[in-house]
Amino acid sequence: MTGWGFPEASPPLKLLPEEKYKSMFLYNGLWLGPKNGCECVKKDKLVVYQMERSIDKDKLAAVTKRREKEFKDYQRRYSYREKDVVVARPNVPLSYPIQGAEVMPFHTIVIPGLGFHGGHAEEKHKVTLEASLGTLDTLADVPQYVVNGRGKKKLTISTAHVELLNHILKHVTYTSTEYLLHAVDFMSFSTGHHHVMFPVMIRQPYMPKLFDPGPDNNIRDLVTITTKTFFRYHKLRALIKSIRKFYPDITIIVADDNEHPEKIEEPHVEHFIMPFAKGWFAGRNLAVSQVTTKYYLWVDDDFLFTEETKIEELVAVLENTNLDVVGGSVQRNDYKFRIIYEEGDGSSCVHLRFGSYHRLEGFPHCVVASSVVNFFLARMEETRCVGFDPKLRRVAHSEYFVDGLGRLRVGSCNHVTVDHQPLDTAKNSDERNAEHTYSKYRDSTPEQVQFKMALWFFKYRMKCLSFG
Repeated sequence: MTGWGFPEASPPLKLLPEEKYKSMFLYNGLWLGPKNGCECVKKDKLVVYQMERSIDKDKLAAVTKRREKEFKDYQRRYSYREKDVVVARPNVPLSYPIQGAEVMPFHTIVIPGLGFHGGHAEEKHKVTLEASLGTLDTLADVPQYVVNGRGKKKLTISTAHVELLNHILKHVTYTSTEYLLHAVDFMSFSTGHHHVMFPVMIRQPYMPKLFDPGPDNNIRDLVTITTKTFFRYHKLRALIKSIRKFYPDITIIVADDNEHPEKIEEPHVEHFIMPFAKGWFAGRNLAVSQVTTKYYLWVDDDFLFTEETKIEELVAVLENTNLDVVGGSVQRNDYKFRIIYEEGDGSSCVHLRFGSYHRLEGFPHCVVASSVVNFFLARMEETRCVGFDPKLRRVAHSEYFVDGLGRLRVGSCNHVTVDHQPLDTAKNSDERNAEHTYSKYRDSTPEQVQFKMALWFFKYRMKCLSFG
């Protein structure tokens, strides 16, 4: 009120100026506030790829049309109305669950937390519940004129007794009637002019897949070492020799796509031959598919184990956290990345940034990241859910972690390290020739980079990529 007894004028309704809020929600130089689109801006030392440029102009429209058709199918299969906004009504005399009401397909639950809080004792109260993916009932023993619609999608309760009404509501059941692996039924709950909605989650839990660590919990029963080799048998043999110095009986799986394979006949080494030059990720898929232990350790064929290559330290991290992958360091370089994903109306943007998010609680040498170096320990089951795209034949690594974004929980620990063999280790002409031939396949050509960007354009519905 003013000094004269008149009400004060309503304050103006306005928003912050754009330059103000554009400076409020920054993460690593990226504005991650509410918006409809995304972009990759080239600045400082960032490398930026615009995906459309990897597609022939005369094919772009047709490729985009196919991509959008596939994206709509993806949305149909994997969108479960979980993003629907449910707003709580003010001063509603109804209590209801906002989280935690969950049922398996064709199972029945008692819906927790239903209640009525209001009205007068002499009034007749009418309460209605309605489902769309299941049926409703109550365990309360009451006449049909009190509860109508038992076993139907719509249940109506009519009574003047609040205590009886709450007794009935306390025992209302929900029965799933469709085989839905993961869906949300937004229930309607109303009385008079009061109306609310709340979610009932329908979810088929995954079957647990447990790995027996053996009676003595030996590292050989927990971890398998996996690698892929191509031409460089002399380096592969040096790697195996270094592993045996510290882990004499651990299983090593080798995927091999050499043109003229050599036999690797050593104890506890499983050697799998592939078609020639089948590729990096195809080899990873093959090696990992043969693992029967809880974890696998990925190493390149030119690494060397040292006293500081302590697999047990990485196992301790995965055994005592919820991480799925933990990387070490190669010659004390850990090359960890953050992957920042932005959704846009027509496409997405992905930003790779060096570094980590934060420290891993309880492990002073470890941090949480999105992508780690080629020396990592991973849980078998989570890796199988992601897989390695066999289209990527040559240089590929971070693509696995992009595929796993939102699935894989990743960390990096710099105190567990592996050595790297010197570049020039060839002792004879055969080894020198092998190194020379390998080098022809090692680096990405401009054509391979273009292929990868075109793949990402379609596969990830991606507009652009920036990294640095």
